[in-house]
Amino acid sequence: MLKTIQNPLLKQFEGIGHAFFTRQGGVSTGIYQGLNCNLASGDDPKHVIENQKRALAHLGLQHSTLASYDAQHANLAVIIEKPGQAMPQADAIITNHPQVVLGADSADCPTILLADPNARVIGLAHAGWRSALGGIVEATLQQMLSLGARAAHMTAVIGPGIAQASYEVSEPFIQQFLESDPNNQIFFLPTLKPQHWLFDLPGYIQMRLKRLALGQIACITLDTYTHDDLFYSCRRSFHQGLGDFGGHLACIYLDSCR
Repeated sequence: MLKTIQNPLLKQFEGIGHAFFTRQGGVSTGIYQGLNCNLASGDDPKHVIENQKRALAHLGLQHSTLASYDAQHANLAVIIEKPGQAMPQADAIITNHPQVVLGADSADCPTILLADPNARVIGLAHAGWRSALGGIVEATLQQMLSLGARAAHMTAVIGPGIAQASYEVSEPFIQQFLESDPNNQIFFLPTLKPQHWLFDLPGYIQMRLKRLALGQIACITLDTYTHDDLFYSCRRSFHQGLGDFGGHLACIYLDSCR
């Protein structure tokens, strides 16, 4: 059975729907067992498409309304102007179109869902460490503002992702963040292993969002690494020597999409 997670801050808005899917349900097998929605994985593409269809049908939506992106782990945010628009190379997508569902898969990297219910502008951003450090949060906001959204009216929810306790990094990694801003030290805890730290990616993303003075910010604090029954995880798959991994879907849409 398909399982979704919703946040009350977004759920309260009439006319805007959203969901963070887990891996439960779906037709994929083997290391992709469940609702794998990652077309870039080595899973059978027919299984992935069927999983996407089942996820959208669970919300009462048509697969033809789904818009996504080819993640670049950078900071490009693109406006989706119509259904069926070619998939952009980007890490965030934004729309005010009533017939577009913004959706993307992830496996450790948090997905951020954003909405201004007054302007009826929505956004979805992939916030892996490279994109977060590179400014994907700010780029997404700018595109939403260009469609009439206002920061004070916006709600942002950070979806499930890898937690600090599961995210060990080395010296070259932390140096990139310290060179950007020495105050980023607060997001790293030392480990017993020399020159290794635990990185708080969700906390870092929240900090970037708070700088934008958004109306409301929330985070779904579920660790994709440790909850293998609920989520796919790139890092867990690597540690287990599986060679590949699936991705669970997150989406946001205007209810007129139904």
